[in-house]
Amino acid sequence: MESVARSQAAAGPDALASRDKTLIYRQSRWTRLTHWLWAISLFFMLLSGLQIFNARPQLYIGKESGFDYNNTIFAIGAENTNAGPRGYTEIFGHRFDTTGVLGWSGPAGQETSRAFPSWATIPSYYDLGTARVIHFFFAWILTTTLIVWLVASIVNGHLRRDLAPRLDDLKRLRQDIIDHAKLRFHHRREYNTLQKMAYGGVLFVLLPLMIITGLAMSPSMNAVLPFLNDLLGGRQTARTIHFTVMVLLVAFFVVHILMILAAGPINELRSIITGWYRIDPPAQDDKPVERSA
Repeated sequence: MESVARSQAAAGPDALASRDKTLIYRQSRWTRLTHWLWAISLFFMLLSGLQIFNARPQLYIGKESGFDYNNTIFAIGAENTNAGPRGYTEIFGHRFDTTGVLGWSGPAGQETSRAFPSWATIPSYYDLGTARVIHFFFAWILTTTLIVWLVASIVNGHLRRDLAPRLDDLKRLRQDIIDHAKLRFHHRREYNTLQKMAYGGVLFVLLPLMIITGLAMSPSMNAVLPFLNDLLGGRQTARTIHFTVMVLLVAFFVVHILMILAAGPINELRSIITGWYRIDPPAQDDKPVERSA
């Protein structure tokens, strides 16, 4: 049996598909490669970015910041109280005790004042220089891969064929929302409406915005793109937008993983690792069922 399977695999996608109509070759090698490059890049950018944030754990709206200004909208810190040092997180003037996680954390008896704890940053110890090197290295990998993917997707039709929402997709939006809310998942070759909207939002809104705000915060880019800071409302506002986009990407990742677990992790992971994906069998009347994970 193993030799037969190997010979079929060697024969290519068409041979395997001819034996099992519910097993399709859904994700190309290029799609799988870019997916994992983005995942790895965003992982290192997130943890190194939290280390960079620790150097100044406040966010502002406006072109300037400091003690003379009252434009802080987010802050993480520590303060001395009657009960000892306590960590806090402040959002739009509302303060929450986050001792042990944010602001004041570490092993018992060795706690230190730092915005994000050591286990959530790269490197784990405070090293702004190393964090910046790691952050920028993976930022360029992410940017280059995204540009190459965009050009290739336009040329080969992947963007128009698989990601662009059509009128029928919009008509199915309400039903897709209901199905997901009821954890009623289907499997088909095409992405469903919510997937197209989510992936489109990440690829064409969040990631480009992350790159643009990152460039706006770079002093070396001010000479190249002097208008960028003014367009975004100043470097401090760009930093706040950059952080907000990071939070949205983390939220997308959490929902993405939950959907994979709910829709069938083996099938979903096999698709993005090997390219092979098992769809729902046709209905008894031989009409294909439009289903999607």
